This record gives sequence, C-alpha cells and structure tokens, in this order.
Amino acid sequence: MVMDTDDTGIPHAPAGVVTLKSPFGFEETLARIAAAIAAKGLTLFADIDHSGAAASVGLTMRPAHVLIFGSPRAGTPLMVAAPLLALELPLKALVWQDTAGLTQVSYTSPAYLAHRYTVPDNLTINIAGIEPLLAGALQQ
Repeated sequence: MVMDTDDTGIPHAPAGVVTLKSPFGFEETLARIAAAIAAKGLTLFADIDHSGAAASVGLTMRPAHVLIFGSPRAGTPLMVAAPLLALELPLKALVWQDTAGLTQVSYTSPAYLAHRYTVPDNLTINIAGIEPLLAGALQQ
C-alpha cells in the first residue's frame, strides 16, 4: 500500500492521528519528550528504536522511535471501563524524521480514543494529558 503524501513528504494521517512539527532536531526532541514524561511523574515503559532495529538487519530508514509511557494509576480505570482500550495503552508518541529531514511527533488523539472505545467522559481526562505534555516539550 502506498500512502499519499503532501508536498513535504509527510503521509496523510489516518483518522485520529495528530502530528506536531518539532522545532528541534531528532535527538533533542526525543530527549525533551523523555524529560517531560519524567517531570510529570509518568513511567517511560519503552523506547522502541525502529531505525536502529532496521540497521541491525542491514536495512535503512529515517530515524523513528516510539516512546511508550503512562501511569497505571491513570490507565487502569480506563481499561476497567473500556477493556479494549488496553490495545492502545500505555500511550505512545512516534518521533520521526520526514523526507525533508524535519522532526515530527505523532500520537493518537485522546478524543479519538475516547470516541473509538466509548470511554466515559469523566475518565477521558486520564489520557488527555498527552497533548499538553507533547506540545510543552516542543516549545522553544
């Protein structure tokens, strides 16, 4: 399957995916997001280095890491109320480099997740923090 792209080479995102342009380089963006996660008292469960994994088998791709993070205190009530939401939790942020060499950060919108999994309104706040966390990490 070939994805349509805009004039910067960024794929048109599927429903629910939000992409933010980082004013920083790739490594600095990763570090800033990891620091923001720690500052909020969240757990960084994993940093999946897709480009590193590709290199380990002799393949190349632009830099791409998925950061998986969250809080059992926030996530557990969500998964109790909407068990299939466990497919999406912990939260994830994809830090990637586009064809122009710019760093992008993509994540699934909390509103989209809440709608898709019929999360009660009073629990949506438990995942809504991803938006200010990522936006704040990308501020100069």
